[in-house]
Amino acid sequence: MIGLEPSFPACLAAALGLAPEPMPEPDGDPEVFWRQWLAGRNLGLVPIDDPCSFSWPGYWIAAVVAADGRRDAVLMFGAPSGPVLDLTDVLVSGASIVEGVALAPFDLGLEPSSPYGEMPDENGSVAAILLAPAATAAPVRVAEARAIAGSGLEGDRYADGAGTFSGTGRGYALTLIEAEALDALQDDGIEMIWEEARRNVVTRGIRLNALVGRSFLIGEVECIGRRLAEPCSHLQRFSPEGVLRGLVHRGGLRADILAGGTVRVGDPVVPLGEDDGTR
Repeated sequence: MIGLEPSFPACLAAALGLAPEPMPEPDGDPEVFWRQWLAGRNLGLVPIDDPCSFSWPGYWIAAVVAADGRRDAVLMFGAPSGPVLDLTDVLVSGASIVEGVALAPFDLGLEPSSPYGEMPDENGSVAAILLAPAATAAPVRVAEARAIAGSGLEGDRYADGAGTFSGTGRGYALTLIEAEALDALQDDGIEMIWEEARRNVVTRGIRLNALVGRSFLIGEVECIGRRLAEPCSHLQRFSPEGVLRGLVHRGGLRADILAGGTVRVGDPVVPLGEDDGTR
């Protein structure tokens, strides 16, 4: 699995134009970590079907295996492609390419340096809190809920690790969506109640996309935005026709809870600052 190779972070840094030293240290499965880290930057890793013959006048990363079984990552470039960063000389020593990935943006229209915009200068508020006890159960509105650090909202399927998308890594504790995005669906003729969005917190007055990679408060609870909560075919099965198209890049935010407490309807949502990569 690409992402496990020792030189992968350096190859990734070079492809992104970053210095290798500030690259974060993966916590948990490196492949999961790097995919989630990149998702917070509007980027994904697209598998290359036949990396041995892949030809591309841009950066891509190859996983290579030497005759002695040693495995590493090499940064490739060009049509035809060749190594531009081979830190251990594994490819030039005769190793075979066994896997390859290309970096690709999710939203082509966003700026690479700050894809989700500047820190919000406004506070928002909690318009609704919704909990679902099981993966396919209908969410129920509540006036308040206890937020558990590193887990989720008490009584919700994600706090129990039983959500449809529960998994390892970051961004599984809490989901948020803007009421404005749901209101816009109705403007387009799509009748959707907030419960059908299947997000934990509905907000008003704040740009949630801009909280990716940034910490924020919901009342007394400190959270951190990890990546967008994009819509998918699973959501469409529970929602009116057209929701998938209508919520592209407006499906909300996936976040983690850093410090717990009680979340209440009407609580302010307050941006705090940039993540330093250690949380």
